[in-house]
Amino acid sequence: MNQNILVRPIADHVIEIWLNRPDRMNALGVNAVKELRQAVLDARADHARVVLLRGSGRAFCAGADLKERAGMDLPARIAHNAGINEAINAVADSSFISIAVLNGIAVGGGLELAMGCDLRFAADGISLGLTESRVGAFPGAGGTQRLPRLVGVSRALQMMLSGEPVSSEYALQIGLVNEVVAADRLEARAHEFAALLASRSAPAMSQLKRLVYQGIEKPLEDALCMERAALPPILGSADYAEGLAAFAERRPPRFTGVAD
Repeated sequence: MNQNILVRPIADHVIEIWLNRPDRMNALGVNAVKELRQAVLDARADHARVVLLRGSGRAFCAGADLKERAGMDLPARIAHNAGINEAINAVADSSFISIAVLNGIAVGGGLELAMGCDLRFAADGISLGLTESRVGAFPGAGGTQRLPRLVGVSRALQMMLSGEPVSSEYALQIGLVNEVVAADRLEARAHEFAALLASRSAPAMSQLKRLVYQGIEKPLEDALCMERAALPPILGSADYAEGLAAFAERRPPRFTGVAD
C-alpha cells in the first residue's frame, strides 16, 4: 500500500488508519479511496477490536477530491462516488468499533466518512459540515441518510441545504460528535478510550453494535425479540465465563474471543 493511507498498530487489537494526503487536506481521490477500503478489510482480517480513523496534517478530510473529479466524465464521477460509498460502508459494516478522530476540518465526504464510524471525537474549534450544496450537488456517500439519524431531520436539513459548516462545539450539542477535546489532548483521549474498548469482549461488542444499528430500524417488539435471540451464545461463551471468574476473583478479565 502506498502513502495515501497509512496503517499503524498502536496497541493490542487497536489499529490506526491515517488519511495521508496533507497537501490536499486528505481529500478522497480515486486511489486513496481504494486503499482506504482495503485497509479497512485488512483490519477486519486482523481481528481488530478498535480502529481509529485519522487525518494527517491540519485536516481530517476535506471530502471528495474535486480537482480530480473535475477532469472526469460522468461514468467516472459516478464510479468515484460509488468507491467512496464502498469505503465508508466497509467501515460501518465492520464488527470492530470505529472512532473518527477529528483533528481538523471534516466536510463533505470527510464528514460522511466520520459518520460511518461508530463514534466521533473532535478537537475544539474545528469545522464540520456537508457542503455539497455549494457546488450544486447533495451528499451522496451516506450523508442524506446518516446525518438525520444522528441529529434529527430538521437540523440535518438545515446543515445540508445551507452547506454551511458548524463548529465542533455545536456538533457536540446536537449529537453529531461524542466528545470535544482540546486539540493537544485529542490523541491521548482517543488512545485512552480505544484501549478501554479493546479490553472488552470482542464478540459481545460486535453483538451490541449489531443490535443497536439493526434494532433502531425495527418496531420495539421485534427488536426486543432480536436482542433475546442474540443472548444465549454470549451467555454461553468463554468470554462470559472469564468475565464471571474475574468478577469473583476481583481482577480484570482477560477476554480472548474473536468477533464474527
